[in-house]
Amino acid sequence: MMLLFVALSAQAQAQDKKNKNAKYEFEVNGNCEQCKKRIEKAAFSVAGVKSAVWNIETHEMAVIVNEEKCSLLDVKTAIAKIGHDTEEVKTTYEVYAKLHSCCKYERK
Repeated sequence: MMLLFVALSAQAQAQDKKNKNAKYEFEVNGNCEQCKKRIEKAAFSVAGVKSAVWNIETHEMAVIVNEEKCSLLDVKTAIAKIGHDTEEVKTTYEVYAKLHSCCKYERK
């Protein structure tokens, strides 16, 4: 019985441990170099983001985050707040409308 308790406790601790260098990729809508700068700046505004690179051609965002300080949802929310949609978090119409004309992407 004691062995089972120790095994379950060790497994629970392993699941609670957060990755300090978690790598993620996700899509972010945008069009140009202005978008790239804005999107990357928004990602870096989240405490715990170590790397953030958005690819203009593929619309793929690659981030490395410290999961002890932030979550991927925090990063996506920060990006949506400045006018760019992700699959999980959408910007508001009001914020999107304020984007420069070259930055307005086709919204889904």
